[in-house]
Amino acid sequence: MVDRETIIQGAKIELARREFFFYCNLKAPDFYKEERKYLVDLCREFQGFLASDEDVMVVNEPPRHGKSRTAGLFVEWVLGNDPAKKIMTGSYNETLSTMFSKNVRNDIQEEKADQSKVVFSDIFPGVRIKRGDAAMNLWSLEDGYNNYLATSPTGTMTGFGCDIMIIDDLIKSAMDANNAKVLEDHWNWFTDTMLSRLEEGGKIIVIMTRWHSDDLAGRVLRWCKEKGKKYRHISMKALLNKETHEMLCPEVLSYESYQDKISAMGADIASANYQQEPIDLKGQLYTSFKIYEDVPMDKTGKPLFTSVRSYTDTADEGSDWLCSIVYGVYNKEAYVLDIIYTKEPMEVTEGLVAAQLYQHQVSLAKIESNNGGKGFARAVKRILKEKYGSNRTKVKWFHQSQNKIARILSNSTWVMDHIYFPVNWRDRWPAYYDDMNKYQREGKNAHDDGPDATTGVAENIEKAGGVRFG
Repeated sequence: MVDRETIIQGAKIELARREFFFYCNLKAPDFYKEERKYLVDLCREFQGFLASDEDVMVVNEPPRHGKSRTAGLFVEWVLGNDPAKKIMTGSYNETLSTMFSKNVRNDIQEEKADQSKVVFSDIFPGVRIKRGDAAMNLWSLEDGYNNYLATSPTGTMTGFGCDIMIIDDLIKSAMDANNAKVLEDHWNWFTDTMLSRLEEGGKIIVIMTRWHSDDLAGRVLRWCKEKGKKYRHISMKALLNKETHEMLCPEVLSYESYQDKISAMGADIASANYQQEPIDLKGQLYTSFKIYEDVPMDKTGKPLFTSVRSYTDTADEGSDWLCSIVYGVYNKEAYVLDIIYTKEPMEVTEGLVAAQLYQHQVSLAKIESNNGGKGFARAVKRILKEKYGSNRTKVKWFHQSQNKIARILSNSTWVMDHIYFPVNWRDRWPAYYDDMNKYQREGKNAHDDGPDATTGVAENIEKAGGVRFG
């Protein structure tokens, strides 16, 4: 006669085969407790993604909350249910990727020593590692071939194709997070190497603590939107409510422990690690921008601008960008109409700016005369006269002697409150959009040409007070 405990355990095993959370709960009951709602939700997101027609899932979760552990158990559960699956995981380096692989392999191979403890073979009998498959980072199941490969950006994956690709925590320090080359190398590894190993209809899972808006999670999310791929994004913050001190899971990380941890690190790193707020966005100068769908118009549909002007900051050095902003002035506010943001040489940009001024019937064009700007302004004025037969635009050049960073910082609030951008400005001027949104209040900025020219717009409207020029 079968005893009650055996019947209960049998029911739990059957449930574990069907439901991923209950597999985790059965394997690690002390951690995967049913009252830990965030873990129940996380496991259901994994299972839901596997059953969906979505291509990509990005999981952002605080440290020590079980994201990597859940990924390892997910690999086990998937292979237990479908031994034909091929899975590839990528981690920060070969040591970590091999450790991930070893944990999964050991779980599958675990032999039952305690009758009361459930092991993998209890849940998925008949699913075993192929004998003689000794490699820690590449192994197969019985009756399978190369079911699992663990790799890293410095590892190899020759000849391996996968149905599920899991990339787990590529960034391990703030130094890496702020290193543009490291971030670019991660993206190139993903696009040039990893994607080529994904089988038709394969799925991608990116698991990481957020660090930077250009980390792999951020780039993959933008890639999904640009390519029209179906995706799901799971983002969990450690601190849910600052007022009540509600935590994602007090058993895993209490409010007191959270305060201790963040007091020992910078505010930007703490926000990235625990609140999924990228370092660069936490310290960004411009936190919001005004947008418009239509410029102010009268009853006849004519724009109400008191003047149309432009501000141009020429490229001072080879690495700089020329930024020329055309804007309409109404009620002492600026409505951006057009932007040229380019690294093309002056012989090209002189013609581009002249055409821009003529097309938008600009009344006053102000051009910084620093480092060749005076000659640039004269060339633009000449092109307007010779090519377009126009003297409508008053071209003025001036020397900018004030500190650039101080000007940008002191005018930032005015820029956010009184300069309006068209609703599709991200698509029209992507490089300018990125430089405006990523400009940091403190620290080094790769490009400040966009914020510098935009500050010039703010300064000139405030000085002119909306008076018509030209």
